[in-house]
Amino acid sequence: MRVITFFLIGLTVHVVFFISIFDIYFTSPLVHGMTPHFTPLPPPASRLVLVVADGLRADSLFTLLPNGSSRTPYLRTIIEDLGTWGVSHTRVPTESRPGHVALIAGFYEDVSAVAKGWKENPVEFDSVFNESRHAWCWGSPDILPMFAKGASGDHVYTHTYPAEEEDFASTDASRLDSWVFSQAKSFFRSAKSNSTLKASLLEDKNIFFLHLLGIDTNGHAHRPNSQEWFDNIALVDAGVAEMVSIVDDFFEHDGRTAYVFTSDHGMTNWGSHGAGHPSETLTPLVVWGAGVQKAQRVTEPQHYSDEYLQDWKLEHLRRVDVSQADIAPLMASLIGAPFPLNSVGVLPVLYLNNSDQFKAESMYTNAIQILEQFMIKMAQKKETTLSFLFTPYPPLTESKLAEYTRKAQILIQLEKYEDAISLCQTLISHSLEGLVYYHTYDRFFLGCSVVLGFVGWTSYVVLVILKTHASLNRHPRLTKQIPGGNLARLCMCVAVVITVFLIIQRSPFTYYIYSLLPVPVWYSVLKESGTLMDLIRSAPSLPLWKCCGYFVVVAFGIELLVVSFFHRAMVTVGLAVLSLWPLLAGLYHKARPRSLSWFMGCLCLAAFPLMPVVGREPDTQLVICAGLLAIFTSTCYLWSSRHRTPLHINDRRQFISQMLHVAVCAYVPSLTHSSLQQKQGLPLFNQIISWGTLASSILVPLLSSTRLFHRLLSIFLSLTSTYLLLSTGSEALFPPVLSWLMFVWINIEQEALLAQGVSGRQELSTIDFSANIDITKIRQLKLDDIRRSYFFVFFIITAFFGTGNIASINSFDPASVYCFLTVFNPFIMGGLMMWKVIIPFIIVMCTFETIQVTTQLSSRSLFLIVLVISDLMALHFFFLVQDYGSWLDIGTSISHYVIVMSMTIFLMLLSVVTHILTSQRLILCWRPKMHFP
Repeated sequence: MRVITFFLIGLTVHVVFFISIFDIYFTSPLVHGMTPHFTPLPPPASRLVLVVADGLRADSLFTLLPNGSSRTPYLRTIIEDLGTWGVSHTRVPTESRPGHVALIAGFYEDVSAVAKGWKENPVEFDSVFNESRHAWCWGSPDILPMFAKGASGDHVYTHTYPAEEEDFASTDASRLDSWVFSQAKSFFRSAKSNSTLKASLLEDKNIFFLHLLGIDTNGHAHRPNSQEWFDNIALVDAGVAEMVSIVDDFFEHDGRTAYVFTSDHGMTNWGSHGAGHPSETLTPLVVWGAGVQKAQRVTEPQHYSDEYLQDWKLEHLRRVDVSQADIAPLMASLIGAPFPLNSVGVLPVLYLNNSDQFKAESMYTNAIQILEQFMIKMAQKKETTLSFLFTPYPPLTESKLAEYTRKAQILIQLEKYEDAISLCQTLISHSLEGLVYYHTYDRFFLGCSVVLGFVGWTSYVVLVILKTHASLNRHPRLTKQIPGGNLARLCMCVAVVITVFLIIQRSPFTYYIYSLLPVPVWYSVLKESGTLMDLIRSAPSLPLWKCCGYFVVVAFGIELLVVSFFHRAMVTVGLAVLSLWPLLAGLYHKARPRSLSWFMGCLCLAAFPLMPVVGREPDTQLVICAGLLAIFTSTCYLWSSRHRTPLHINDRRQFISQMLHVAVCAYVPSLTHSSLQQKQGLPLFNQIISWGTLASSILVPLLSSTRLFHRLLSIFLSLTSTYLLLSTGSEALFPPVLSWLMFVWINIEQEALLAQGVSGRQELSTIDFSANIDITKIRQLKLDDIRRSYFFVFFIITAFFGTGNIASINSFDPASVYCFLTVFNPFIMGGLMMWKVIIPFIIVMCTFETIQVTTQLSSRSLFLIVLVISDLMALHFFFLVQDYGSWLDIGTSISHYVIVMSMTIFLMLLSVVTHILTSQRLILCWRPKMHFP
C-alpha cells in the first residue's frame, strides 16, 4: 500500500473513532414535541426580576468582613429577614453559556455547544423567557442574544453593550454593571411616560433580567480577592438595592414582584473557571419577594459537607441548597408561567411561601413536564428498535406510568399534599433516570463496534510493520491462508447482514459507519495472515527473552503514560527512570559527558510536572530568565561548533537577529504586565511585536540552512520567541530545558547505534535534512526501535502535561494572551493558548524527525510503532470512560480519550508539517547564490 494511501486511510479511521465518542456520549439529550404545563392555581407573583452576577462565588457574597460587617449589606439584610437563601450547585463546565442555560432553561447543556463558543444555539430549546409574556434583558452580547434567538415570537427584548467593552485591560470593568443598572433605571423612568410600554409592564408573567459581567471580568483581570473584585461586589449590592426600590415604586409596592439573585458560576483564586473546583461550582442563591418564604430561624445543626455555615455566620438561618437547573422551575412557578419544556430541574418547594395545595399542584406539574420528556424519549427508541429487542425501563413501564399519575391526582384530591409532593419527587427521580437510560440505550452496541474496529486496526498496523519493516523468515506458500475470493465474499455477506439490520432499525447514518468500518479493517487483517505465519516460523531464531522483556517494559511504560493523565507527577517518575537509561543500556562508559547531560536534562525537566498547574502568580522575571537561557545555550552551541560546521555569513546574521528577537520577546511580557497593572491598557507597540512574531514563527526557520543542528537551532529560537510572549512565569523555562534534552537525545542515539553495531553511521555535523528526504529501506527495524518510539510518545506526553493540563479548562490563565489582546474573544484566545501547547509538540516532533534521519530508518517504520502505542493508549481510555459518578469524573474520563485520539490524528498531520519545517528552505530573491546550504 502506498504511503499516501495508508496515511489517508489511517487518518480516516482515527477521525471516525474520534467522532464516535460524540455519538456515544455527547449527543444532545433534548427531545421535542412536548406540551407546555403550568400550575392551574393563581401564582403569587405577577413579575420576576432575575439578577445574575456573572462569576460571583458563594463565599465572596456570604463571608463577613473581619470587623463583622458585610460587603453586601442589602443582600445580607434580605438573607437574614426577608428571603430564603442557599447555595446553587453548578455543573462542569463552569462557563457562562451553560450556566445561564441551566438557570433559565432548566437543563444542563451538552458539549456540542463548545463548537459554538457558548454563544449560539447548537440545538433549539425552551426557556423561562420564552414561556413568559414579556422578558426585558440588559447585559452582555455573549449571553442575551441566545435567549432571544431561541424564543418564539418577539417578546424577548435585549439591550447589550458593544462586545469591545469586555476588555480585561480595562481600567475598571465594573462600568459594565453600572451600564446595566443605568439602562434598567432609564427603562423604568421612560415607561412612566410611555402608555404602551407601561401597559405591557403591568401585565402578568413578565421577567426582567439583569446580566452583570463586571465581577467576572474583574476576576479574570485582577483575580478574586483583589480590591477591584470586592469593590465590584459592593457596587452590585448597591445597584440591586436601588433597582428593587425603583421597581417597587413603579408598581406602587403592590407586593407582586419576586426577586432572584444568583450567579452562573464561580471563579478560582487564580482568576479562571471551567472545571469543578468548589470555588467554581458553589454559587449564591438569594430569593425574596412575592410568594417566597421569609428567613427561617433554626436551632439544630444543619449538615452540609462544605462546612461553610460557621465561616459565613449563617448557621442560625435555614439554608436551602439547589441544583442550578432547579432555579428555572422555581421562577416559572412564582409567576405562573409554563415550566420550560426541556427542563430537568426539580422545584425547590422550601423556597415557596404558599398553600400546601399550590406546592403540591406545582410539584405535580413539574413531574408531568419531566415525565412527558421521558415518554417521548421512550417512544422514539421503541420506534427504532425491533420489538423483540426492545427492553423498557423497568421502574417506569407503561402500566406503572399510569399508576403513578393516577395516584398523585388522587392524593391531591384527598388533600394529602405532603404525600403527593413526595410521590411526585419519586416520579421525577425515576423519569430523570429513565431519560438517561433511553439516551444511552445504544451505547453498548456502538461501543462494541468501535472496540472491534480499534482492535482490528491496531492488529493491521502490527502486521504491516512485521511485513514491510521486520526481518522475518518468509515462506511463499504461507503468504495467503484464506483464498482472497472466499474471504471477500464472507466479508460482503457480513456487511449486508449488518446493513439490513440497521435499515430495519432505522438507525442514524453514523451507526452505519461505526458498524461497517470493522468489516474492511478485519478483511485487511485476515488477508495478511501469512505475515503472522512468517512470525511463527521466525520465532525459533528470535531472542525470545529479550523480546518478552521489551514488551513487558513497553506495556509498563504505556500504563505509566495512562496514569500520568490522572496524576501529572507520574511524568516526573517516568523522567527519573528515563534518566538512568544510558547506565542500564551500557552507554555511560562509552559516552560519559552525553550520559551526564542526559541525566541532568531529565531531572531538570522532571521538576516541571511537580509545579502547580494553576494558581501561579505572574512572574515576568522568570520569562526574562528563560529568554536569557535560550540566548546563552544558543551562543554556547554556535561557539562550540564554529570549526566543525562553519556558518555562512547570511546564516550568522539570521541567528544573531533571532537571538536579539528572543531578547525583545522576553522583555515584552514584563512591559505589558506593568502597563496593565497601571491600568494603561495594552501598548500598541507590544501588540504589533507579538502578532508579528506569531505570524513569522513558522516562516523564519525556512530561511536558515538545512544542516541538521543549524535548522533545529533556528526552529528553537523562532518558537521560543512566541512561547515567551505567551508565558507569565516559570513555564517559559520549559522550551529551553526540553530543547536541551532533545539535543542530548539526538547525540546519545548515535552512541546507541554504535553499540548496536550499525554500519554506515554519519557524523551529525555532516547531515543535511534536504539530502535525506527519502531514506526508505535503509535498514530494517530492530527491537531498540520500539524503545525509540516509546521515548517519542513519552516526550510528547511530557510536552502535553509538562506545564499544564489541557484536560482541565481552568489550567489556562487568560493572562497568557495579554501581549496579543485583552478584549474577550474565546476563539482567538483559545487558538493562542492551543498554539502555546503545540510549540513543545513541534520541538519533540522535529527531534523525532532528526532521529529518523540519523538512525537511518524510514520515517514510516518508527511512526507505525508510535501509532500502535498511541492506539493502545486510546483503547485503554475508551474502556476507562464512565457514565457514573460525578459529572466531573464522567467528563474527565471522556476528555482523556478525546485527547489521545486528537493527539494521534494531530501527530499524523504534524509529522508532515515538521518534515517540511526541517527539510525545506525559502530562498529570498535578494540573497546571493550559494553552492552549499
